[in-house]
Amino acid sequence: MPMKTLITALLLSAATVSHAAPVDPYGYKLPPSMQKKKKAAAPKKKAVPAIDYVGEFVNFGDWKEVRAFLDDLAARDGFDRAELGALINQVRYVDAAVQLVKPAPPGKPKNWQAYSKLMIDPVRIDAGVKFWNDNADALARAESLYGVPAEVLVGIIGIETVYGRNTGRFRVLDAITTLAFSYPEAPQRRERMEFFRGELEATLLFARQDGVDPLSLKGSFAGAIGMPQFMPSSLMKYAVDFDGSGKIDLQNSSSDAIGSVAAFLAGHGWQRAQGGPVVYAATVSPNRAWEGMLNQGLAAKYRSAELSTAGVTTAVPAPDQLYGLVDLQNGAEPTEYWLANTNFFAITQYNRSYFYAMSVVELGRAVRLARAPAPASSNASGM
Repeated sequence: MPMKTLITALLLSAATVSHAAPVDPYGYKLPPSMQKKKKAAAPKKKAVPAIDYVGEFVNFGDWKEVRAFLDDLAARDGFDRAELGALINQVRYVDAAVQLVKPAPPGKPKNWQAYSKLMIDPVRIDAGVKFWNDNADALARAESLYGVPAEVLVGIIGIETVYGRNTGRFRVLDAITTLAFSYPEAPQRRERMEFFRGELEATLLFARQDGVDPLSLKGSFAGAIGMPQFMPSSLMKYAVDFDGSGKIDLQNSSSDAIGSVAAFLAGHGWQRAQGGPVVYAATVSPNRAWEGMLNQGLAAKYRSAELSTAGVTTAVPAPDQLYGLVDLQNGAEPTEYWLANTNFFAITQYNRSYFYAMSVVELGRAVRLARAPAPASSNASGM
């Protein structure tokens, strides 16, 4: 979702696939827990906790800020003001959205290994293999048109919603309106409310454009929609009718989801010409001359030679491109370091997190290996 992703409980997969410890040319191996997995009956579904996504009735139409906002929409976008008023009277206040959007309290140190075990597991890998097999033509077409490899598209959709199994049960209009006018106290509360007001406008514009009832749209607690969890503004700007049905349906059309994710990445800096891995495993020298290269924003800024001079090396020779130095903390265990190119940082525009982008890369790679294991040719690591 092109905003902060909620780590959700995983729903259960369909048929399992036998993983035979495959290795790719860059030495990436599936974790031992995912290798040589015996075929087994699908486990029973776990109960999903109830969420009060319906919310409570609040007469948003009586709120001064809401009335002014609707007046602006009617003037700016040509909506009928009376119809907007009738619509807003059906919107509910969702306290669950307010609670879920609050920052998590300080807790344990960041731990990439723990995070990756949660996000790259046999359920997602098996589901990813099926998704790739079922949508091979659309994935190949998106890769050809936008230059984004199929495994990256598969990785994003798998991390976001386990291929459409967990797209959210909140009414989008309820969640977004609540956050647009009742965002919890926070240092950037006003800016966040302005963001959600923009998303509310985009929701109404999309519903009008596609001829759908805006109250019928379901999504996450923050209003993200469909298999790829697009916020409404991203849906309006990047979503495509990739299956040629005449409308955009990110909830039910895998093709539309695939094409839309590819279009989003292409629009956020993905470079077809770079090819190859988006990250390379790195080692760093004890003198820590490289330390100033960390946390330099979500962009590739350094040439290979600069990184090498600072004491950063890779087992697999990295092409002469721009890179960022990425640190993946592992709690009390040693931190992992990676060189990440421009395409890795394009993924971070989907979710501004190194952990997120690396989980997309690893899941996509694991699914590819599970589909068609490649022979080992190196013990070096690159992805």
